[in-house]
Parts: sequence; C-alpha cells; structure tokens
Amino acid sequence: MAETSPGTLSGTEQGRTDRGRTDRGGTRAAGPAGTGWSRPGAYDRVSRPGRLSAWLPAAAVTAFTAAVLLYFGVSVRDLLLFCAYAVVCVALPGTLLVRALYRGRRTLAEEIALGVALGYVLEVLGYIAARAAGAPLLVLAWPAVTYAAVAVFPRLRGRGAGESRTPAPLWWSWALALIVAGLVAWSAATFFRHTALTWPLMATANVDLPFHLALIGELKNHVPPTVPLVAGEPLLYHWFVYAHYAAASWITGIEPLTLLFRLGMLPVLAALAVLLAMVARRVVRSWAGALVALAGTFFMATPHPYLGPNTGVFTWRVQSWTSPSQTFGALLLVPVVLLVIELLERRTAGGRHWPLLGVFLVGVMGAKATQLPLLAAGLAVVGAAEIVRRRRLSPALLGVAAVTGACLLYAQFVLFGGARNAIIVDPLSLMRFTWHELTGQEEARAGISALLGVAVLYLLCWTAIWAGVLGLVGRSRALARPAVPLMLGMGLAGLGAVLVLGHSQMSQIYFLAGGYPYLVILAVHGLSVVRRRARLTYRTAAVAVGAGVLAELLVRRLCGVTVPLAPGRPGTLLYLPYVVLWATVVVVAVVLAVSGWRGIRLWAFVVFMVTALGLPSAWAARVLPSGGTGVGSAPDGSPVPISAVPAGAMSAARWLRAHSGPGDVVATNAHCLWGYENPCQHLHMWLAALAERRVLVEGWTYTPSNNDRWRPGERTETLPFWDAERLRLNDAAFRDPASAAIRLLNARYGVRWLVFEQRPGMARPRVGEWAHPVYRSGDYAIYRIT
Repeated sequence: MAETSPGTLSGTEQGRTDRGRTDRGGTRAAGPAGTGWSRPGAYDRVSRPGRLSAWLPAAAVTAFTAAVLLYFGVSVRDLLLFCAYAVVCVALPGTLLVRALYRGRRTLAEEIALGVALGYVLEVLGYIAARAAGAPLLVLAWPAVTYAAVAVFPRLRGRGAGESRTPAPLWWSWALALIVAGLVAWSAATFFRHTALTWPLMATANVDLPFHLALIGELKNHVPPTVPLVAGEPLLYHWFVYAHYAAASWITGIEPLTLLFRLGMLPVLAALAVLLAMVARRVVRSWAGALVALAGTFFMATPHPYLGPNTGVFTWRVQSWTSPSQTFGALLLVPVVLLVIELLERRTAGGRHWPLLGVFLVGVMGAKATQLPLLAAGLAVVGAAEIVRRRRLSPALLGVAAVTGACLLYAQFVLFGGARNAIIVDPLSLMRFTWHELTGQEEARAGISALLGVAVLYLLCWTAIWAGVLGLVGRSRALARPAVPLMLGMGLAGLGAVLVLGHSQMSQIYFLAGGYPYLVILAVHGLSVVRRRARLTYRTAAVAVGAGVLAELLVRRLCGVTVPLAPGRPGTLLYLPYVVLWATVVVVAVVLAVSGWRGIRLWAFVVFMVTALGLPSAWAARVLPSGGTGVGSAPDGSPVPISAVPAGAMSAARWLRAHSGPGDVVATNAHCLWGYENPCQHLHMWLAALAERRVLVEGWTYTPSNNDRWRPGERTETLPFWDAERLRLNDAAFRDPASAAIRLLNARYGVRWLVFEQRPGMARPRVGEWAHPVYRSGDYAIYRIT
C-alpha cells in the first residue's frame, strides 16, 4: 500500500499519480497489478479507533514493562523518576520540534518516536556544552527553551501536523505493542535475569558492562572525556550514549548502574522498533509488509541445522544491552535514512528536512563508528544508479553526500583521532573464528579451503535475504526508487566489512548489524512483489513458511551433527546438514513442478520456504535465555564463579566515590579479571566503574594504545602494559608502602588514593610513611596518600 504525498514522488511515479486519483491526504491511487500499488482508497479506509482504544496498546506495553522492571529490582522511585524524565526532558520537547520541522506523513507513534530520537541528540549536545562549562544541570536548558519558544511563537506549535497524520489501524498499534513487549521480554530473559544490581552477583555480568559503566562515570564528571581505566589515555571512541546516560543520572539522581542494567535502553528499543516500521512502510508500501520486516529484523536468524547449543556465529543482533552504543547508534541512523529517502525522492535541495538531517547526522557521528561508513556506501550506490539512469547526480544527493562526508571525516580524525581501534584489513578473519566455534579446533589450523568453505556456508545462510531481494529484479519501477539502492548499498557494505575486516574482539560484526535492518526491508519488499506477481494466497505462503521451518527441524535431527565437532571428526561434517537442507528444497521444487504449478508460483513458494529456514535457529539464538545464575563469562566463554570475586568491592568503591573529588586519581593493584590471573587477562574495570574515578592503571585491554598494538594471532587482553615504568611504580607502592614509590605516584601522576585488593596468597601492605588506611571492606582496603 502507498503512504506518501505527491510531493515525495519522483519522475515517472509523480506522473503516474497525477494520471490516477489522489485523495486529500496525498495518498496514491491504484496502479498496475504487481507494482506494489494499493487499491483505490485502500490506505485511507483504515478504521479510526476511539481515543481510549487507540491508547490501550501503549498503556498495555507500558504496564507490562513496569511490572518487569519492578520484578527485576528497580525501585518505584527510580521507575517514576525515569518515566518523568523520559517524557518531560526527552520525548515531549523532541516531539514539539518534530511537529515544527517535519512535514512528512506519520502516525502519532512515529511522531513521538522521532521526537525521542531528536530529544536524545539535542540532550547529548546540550550536555556536552553544560558539562564542559562545569554546570551539568544546564542540560535542562534545551527542553526549557523549547517549551518557551513553542509558547511564545504559535507558528512552532505545528498546527499543520494533524494534516500530515496518518491514522494507524488498531491492529497495527497492537502488533507494534506486542513487538515492543517481545523486546522487553527478551531483555528480561537474556539480560535482566543474569545481570544483578547487587554484589557479588553483579560481578558475573558480561565482561563489557563495567567498561560501559566506567565511561558513564567519566562523562558524569569530565568533558572532554578520557579513558578512566588508564589515567590520561584519550577516549577515541563513540561515547555519545554515555553522555546521554550521564545527563539522565544528573537530572534524575538515578544510579548509572540502574540506568545501564535496567532502564536506559528500553525507550531506545521502543523508538527503534517504531521508526524501523515507519521506514519499512515507506519502502514496502504495506502495513503488513512493514510488520513482517520489523519482526524479521528483531526475531530472524540464519539457518543453524546443527545439534547442540546455538553458537551464534551465523547470527546477528541489531539491538544489544551489552553494547549500548550499537542500539543507540541504530536508533539515530533510522531518522537519517528516512530523511535521506524523502529528500532523494523529492529531488530537491531545500526544505525543512535539512536542519533535522544535519542534527541527526551529528548524533550518528558520535553514537556508533560503524554507521556513517554504511550510509556513505549506500549513497555511493545511489550515485552510481543515478549516473547510469540519468547521466547526472541530483542536487539533493550531492548535498546529503557532502554533509555525510564532513561528519565522517570529523568523526575519524577528531572524535576518534585517526585511531584504528584494532580494526584491520584481514579477509576471512570472522571465518577463522567461526571455524573454531564449529569445530573446536585452533584457528591457526584452519586452511584456506576450510575458510572458503565456511565463507560459502555463511553466504548461503543469507539466502533468506538474497531470495527476497531477487524479487525486485526486473521491476524497473521499484529499482528506480532511491530507497532501494541506498539500502542495498548499506547492507552489502556491512556484509563486505564482515568478510574483509578483522578485529581483536570480532567487532566488525557491528557493520553487519547496522546494515541488516535495511536488507530485511528490501527482502520483504521483494517478497511482496513476488507474492503479488504469482498471485500466491496468504494461505499458500503460510504453508511454504511452515515447510521451511519443518525442513530445518527434520534435517537437524536426521543428520545429527553436533557442534563443536568431537575430536577426530572431519570438518566436512559441517557441510552435511546444509547439503541435505538444500537438497530438500530442490526436491520440494521438483515435486511442485511435476504437479503442474506455473513457474512463477513455484518460484514464489520456494522463495517463501527458503526465507523461513532460519526461524528455528532464531528461537534458539534470540529468545531462549543463555548463561546461568551466578556465573559470568570470561572473554574465552569459560565460566567465572562467584567464589572468584573478592568481597567488599562495591562498598569500598562507593565509599571512595563519596569521600574523594571527581578530579582525584586512584591507584590499585588490581589488573586481572578475577579467576584469570595466570596468564593475567587485563580486564579488571570494576573500580573505575563503581567509584566513578580515574584510575592510574587498572585494566587496559580496551584502551586505544592497547588496541593499536594488536596484531592477528595475539590476544589484546594479555598484551603487556605499554608504559613499563608507570606500572612498575604503581605495583611497587603496594608491595612496599614504605618505599618512595608512593611519593613518586603522587608527585608524578597526582595519585591521592590507593585501593588494595587482597587475593589468595596476598598479605595486606604495611602502613607506610606516605599513606595511611582510611577504610576497609571485605578484601579491600583504601589508603589516603598524606
């Protein structure tokens, strides 16, 4: 179905609309069969629910979310404060600005979601200025100025916004609410359940979480920020999401721990779902198709026809609690894609879209480093398509490309300081990791034939996408729309980055996660075209989907290949389930062909069957909980028992936060992840995270200096510290407090506090001339340098 105004159409699309019937809201009339055009008036004959029933879906999902949060330890006070903050300081002022600046068609939920995204960007930019000025609560100036401006200037109240409103069907609102509720349930099952708010269970959380928490503490107290784990180390990282958390903590008084572990990502997830559905509806031109694209984005995975636990090596995740920058960046990229599509389809270089686009691009610039390169790749594909079709580039495309390029250069050379952050050109490095996960063998033992074989499997697993996108082949009108090459370029760039680049922690997968939603939208668009061309009924399509799900489940049991492979079993067994799976698809196709199905209907049925092959593995990878209570995971995936966690860490860190200044530097003898001292994995980060203070040397694995030294075959967590003299003085202060090392730490590095962590076999240091004890808790002792 179509949902756009005549002003947003281009070329032949505009002419065709002018020749047809157009209603008052600008909805496109009927067009030729199979082109994706709606029936006359079909879009506008949606039922307008009453005011009460229209708000019921949002109220229901809000109540469900509140119940989940209360069950998992969030206090009523924190919940109410956060809700008030999210509405008054982010969503409402952002929505008012969207109503004043954005004239595109949207539902009320989409308007609010755009307002949330805009509110986040303006909050971050306002907080950076306020924190740099030494008055963090001045971040409240931007919503206050917005409210005042709207009150004083009536033209900013968006009186024409109602004319651009699209009434959403009630079933659509409930479907969106169910998807958001599903994301909340997924968060509870896979994250809340295994991430405690109290010590020591908290210490067994994902190893990345204390790093994120430490950066929030750093942004609470310092702008420009540095790496708090190694005092003086520049923070060459995408840190805007931590500025948002810091602002939220200042405004509400809620602990950063509660924001990171429970509250902060929930509005981001809800807005992300609504905005992705908005973009999908623009492209697919169908309410139902947009819903399928949204469900595919969040709840679909690649086929995994193996027994044993789903390793996740062939899967991806757009949203992540353990990488808040990924989810935050994904949210801010969606309005950019939306605005770029509307600018390119209108083919104009003016309008109110440009200020919004500029603001969102700045937000994406500092939110996630992997997003802007994807957008640039998509724009390049659009440019190539325009040159082929029109022999020239539109002014709108040139303008968007210029702004994107400026933001990309600023991010790379100013925000990130030109650092590579362990990203290198290392083709098929992900395939080596995948080979290790599937076979249990060392990565070094994977030959080129094995890597190429795994790469072929990886590409075959994307058949769900290729099958859908191929549905657009031969549809010149669909391919002529700028949205198609834009999204195709973004998705293929993400997949190419995964295959070509390497990273010490396999973080090149975030390129894929950034582009994947847009590939799903194109795939659903292609599937819609295929279904209409084949006149395939929804019932038959459902049978095809069921056949695909059944095929993977049966092949998994029939072949019985368990990963990782048992020692001595040949690696060729990895290919057996996939060979049987695709042979099954061919057999089904042959049977249908012999039965007399028309070729187009046969193709459509097989395409729908293939796209459903990943649904069983999606259940295992996305829905079923992972991990166990009281057990965390080390970087190599091995468990970290509670018994390995020293007692008293949280109380000692909180005491230090209360009795020290934000500018104080702390020294500690703790560098190794608990339970991984030999060899030492330099991932100790809880002191900086909980005390919100800069530490002279704690864990240095994730620092730019450490990442820039990494080479393939090495492990970043075991690389030695690059400043041997600093580390020697730091550790000498704890081995012999009577030595001059403490005095040198104070004079040379400004250290004012020592935090001693006692582990088995260690004796507490004697009280020396240069420091005296001020606090003890469990296995921790704090000394003040005199």
